[in-house]
Amino acid sequence: MRVAVTGSSGLIGQALLRSLRADGHEVVRLVRRPARADDEVEWDPMRQYVDTAGLAGCEAVVHLAGAGVGDHRWTEGYKRTIRDSRVLGTAAIAEAVASLDTPPRTLVVGTAVGWYGDTGDRAVDESAPPGSGFLADVCQEWEGAAAAAEEAGIRTVYARTGLVVAREGGAWGRLFPVFRAGLGGRLGSGRQYWSHIALHDHIAALRHLLAAEELSGPVNLTAPEPVTQREVAAAMGRVLHRPALLAVPAPVLRAVLGEFSVDVLGSQRVLPRRLLESGFAFAFPGIEDAIRAALR
Repeated sequence: MRVAVTGSSGLIGQALLRSLRADGHEVVRLVRRPARADDEVEWDPMRQYVDTAGLAGCEAVVHLAGAGVGDHRWTEGYKRTIRDSRVLGTAAIAEAVASLDTPPRTLVVGTAVGWYGDTGDRAVDESAPPGSGFLADVCQEWEGAAAAAEEAGIRTVYARTGLVVAREGGAWGRLFPVFRAGLGGRLGSGRQYWSHIALHDHIAALRHLLAAEELSGPVNLTAPEPVTQREVAAAMGRVLHRPALLAVPAPVLRAVLGEFSVDVLGSQRVLPRRLLESGFAFAFPGIEDAIRAALR
């Protein structure tokens, strides 16, 4: 299969490329500069430009690009960057694939469980309505930006991703050094749910979405056993054999992180109903399983 991937230099993109290529698939990488290799295609999400000639023959496109949510303090300018990188980028990809004489059969758009907002202790699946707040609003625009692909008859899947457990990057990439140093612990009350997924399972789930012709629309990519942040801290301590007794009070998080602290302290108890119903089996369903897998 010939597959085009945006965000191929990120944590998930790199892992997906390795997985696809290991199985003999041809991968085309969309890059934000002039193409310099046979496997590269130029695109510019801000200008909504895609060199569509490079997408010819692709049977699927996986769109993972977007500015890091936790990479900077949420100034009004950076919030625009978060929003535009997702909405404009998705619109560019959707319109590009819809314009092809022979479009790909499948478009997988990597979105986020931020769609649901703060769910507290309430478990939600793909049937739940959108929540409120900045990230929930962005997620609604993000998924709506793929309308051109859906209207063109392309099977469009929204992979609503939770926190990916990996040591190489993302939120967990920042947690591992802190806990290794014995400085880990709960954030705020620790009662907020963190819907996580092992990197291995995340890549396997993306591969599953590419193959499962019956799936379209939103699909939650989260482990079937969401846990509280207090349980995450305890599991990290057990696996790393370090104390996890420290706590960062909510006021300190708000002072350090600004508006982003609302999401760190918020609770999202998200279940992967559609993924499980389609026959997907998690290799690392529990939080300790996922942490140990990341260390391997």
